[in-house]
Amino acid sequence: MESGQLVTVFGAYGHTGRFVVTELATRGFVPLPSGRNAQALEQLADEHGLEARVASVEDPASLDRALSGTAAVINCAGPFASTTGPVIDAALRAGIPYLDVAAELEANLDTFAHYRERARDAGALIVPAMAFFGGLGDLLATAAMGDWAKADEAHIAYALSNWHPTAGTRLSGAVSRERRGANRLRYSGGQWEHRTDDAPALEWTFPAPTGPRPVIGEFTMADVVTVPQHMSIPDVTTYMTVEAVRDIADPHTPAPTAADEGGRSDQTFLVDVIVRSGGVERRATASGRDIYAVTAPLVVEALERVLTGRTKAIGVASAGEIFDAPDFLHALAPHIALDLHPQQQTA
Repeated sequence: MESGQLVTVFGAYGHTGRFVVTELATRGFVPLPSGRNAQALEQLADEHGLEARVASVEDPASLDRALSGTAAVINCAGPFASTTGPVIDAALRAGIPYLDVAAELEANLDTFAHYRERARDAGALIVPAMAFFGGLGDLLATAAMGDWAKADEAHIAYALSNWHPTAGTRLSGAVSRERRGANRLRYSGGQWEHRTDDAPALEWTFPAPTGPRPVIGEFTMADVVTVPQHMSIPDVTTYMTVEAVRDIADPHTPAPTAADEGGRSDQTFLVDVIVRSGGVERRATASGRDIYAVTAPLVVEALERVLTGRTKAIGVASAGEIFDAPDFLHALAPHIALDLHPQQQTA
């Protein structure tokens, strides 16, 4: 797409933000890096020959300047508990679409709760969690759901070869834990539960060649926020392979390192989604490399569809609600390998 449209990337100098800037430029947009770190912004802008605009969530006028004249804003700056509200407010003032890559449960819940009516009344588009966590699982679940009006349960299992967290991931996790206290969250029976017991250790049988792997059940990720927002599924559960949980929990696990010229790490992922209704289940899977890098084509594909009117909703909307899920997923080739399985009878 040779649009030449300006797109503000707030938090552009972060690990994921840099992938987003590159993806936007590759697709013919003109990224406008923004954030509060003037030195980091200047360095990034010089590398890519771009204009940079310093802005802070504590200064609404600076955000207005950062968004002035742009077609949309993508928020890549965590912790999102601090940035989503001010940047969404600025996008609403500017009359432009807002997308973010937030994986923080509380921030995602806040966005739906606080902005749904306001954005709908304004005819605005706000797409939260348009990332590996939140967006991809939601699209897969929507594709698996197909023509069903409702289902009994949805399960989203992640097999990561490793999980070397960025500094932003660690900071966002710390903020979530501070807000949540000793509780963990589970979505069951159509409502959120605050639990204090340990999450269950289980085994999940991923498609070949991955096969059976030990996982932590009820390892609640952003998909558990996005899926029930638009699908009638009372029980939504996410699972994470034990090795990845150990990596993210270990404070000594290093940050991701580039393994190719594009900056991607050697991490691989498999996302396995099962939706069940009665005695029938439907399955959808996606695999690829580097959960941070793949977020860039996810959010930029979403942006392109928003700006070209290929949407099905207004207001605050999950990926599967606003986009044609199968078509969107197929458009992500070669970034992911996709398998939409036929429905199967269950015992």
